[in-house]
Amino acid sequence: MAFTATSLVAGPAIAHSAAGPCALPRTSAHHSLGLDTWNTAYPKPAGGLDAVMIFLSFPDSVPLNTPEELAADHFPATSDFFHRASYGTFSLRAHPQTEWVRMPEASVTYDIRRDWEPERRTAYLKDAIAAADDRVDFSAYDIVYLVADPDAPGVDSDATKVVNFDRPLNADGADIRRVVTVFERHPPDRNVLAHETGHVFDLPDLYHRPMDGDGDWDTHVGDWDVMGSQFGLAPDLFGWHKWKLGWLGAAEVRCVNGDATARVPAGPPGSGEIVTLEPLAAAPVRGGSVGTRLAVVRTGPDSALAVEARSAVGNDEFTCTEGVLLYRVEGDSASGGGPVEVVDTHPETEACGDRSVYPPLADAPLQVGETFTLRGDGGGRTRVEVADRTPTGAWTVKITTE
Repeated sequence: MAFTATSLVAGPAIAHSAAGPCALPRTSAHHSLGLDTWNTAYPKPAGGLDAVMIFLSFPDSVPLNTPEELAADHFPATSDFFHRASYGTFSLRAHPQTEWVRMPEASVTYDIRRDWEPERRTAYLKDAIAAADDRVDFSAYDIVYLVADPDAPGVDSDATKVVNFDRPLNADGADIRRVVTVFERHPPDRNVLAHETGHVFDLPDLYHRPMDGDGDWDTHVGDWDVMGSQFGLAPDLFGWHKWKLGWLGAAEVRCVNGDATARVPAGPPGSGEIVTLEPLAAAPVRGGSVGTRLAVVRTGPDSALAVEARSAVGNDEFTCTEGVLLYRVEGDSASGGGPVEVVDTHPETEACGDRSVYPPLADAPLQVGETFTLRGDGGGRTRVEVADRTPTGAWTVKITTE
């Protein structure tokens, strides 16, 4: 088995996809944020998906907790996260097993670690699927979580991740293309399973991993998306991610420059467009309508500028700042390579030093009355002005491209 675990530029003439002129094309990059088509190798989170949670014990350790206690570390919290993020359109249905599955080898034998030696990891996964096969009908599930006894001596919590198979395993007549390997402590890191499940839905890592392992991991997006940090204060998925997953559509996304289908047609360069943005994490408004949540400026063949409002509601309930967030999206950048970078509109200051995962970006959003201009390599400019905040909590923004 084999496994796989910016600057703004002036926009050239761009072919329009079925998803609209601001939808970047999906590329061969791992977890590409291009969204003109869906990568069918991944389950799409629409309607509902069923996930089995299998608990693995080892001959060299007696578990200190029951499977029910470990399942409660992750559910219903993870299902609730995705229910809120999808505006109630997606249900992650968890099916935790109630008994431990005994692995054939001691935990230390597998040499579990973050950068796992492939042969040991292969042995672990084969043993786990084989050991569980008599009790679990894998054909009944869309997602597989393998949860190791957190107190076994060979278990390393830093090894939690999604493992993708180049060639699927087969059990009960079903192809298993990937599994989520969980090695978390009890209780676990906050939102860790929401982060890993995001990979199951083809979302990329947004953190920056220092080359030597020593440095700040959160320089790209700070607190602003669970795919950047599971500890973030505002962990709701970016509007771009929600667009990719199908939770935002044409009625909720405004393409600012050159959108022939926009409700308010784009004016000539320099005229600007007024957009009213509902807070990204807020529940649907006005009789079930989601409202406009994302404005996009196409800046190149594989790049865009995204604009959205972030407020202390829903998954972002504990954010330390509110406002209009700007970020760059690169459709041809791979997972972990900076496919999203939040624009720091207050580069001389920071906020929430006692709570934020990266205080320099904690105050990145624009406030009412503030303006920020991004200059492109090709000479173009995009200006974002926050005009006001409505009595219902939406943000009125003027976006001008030149």
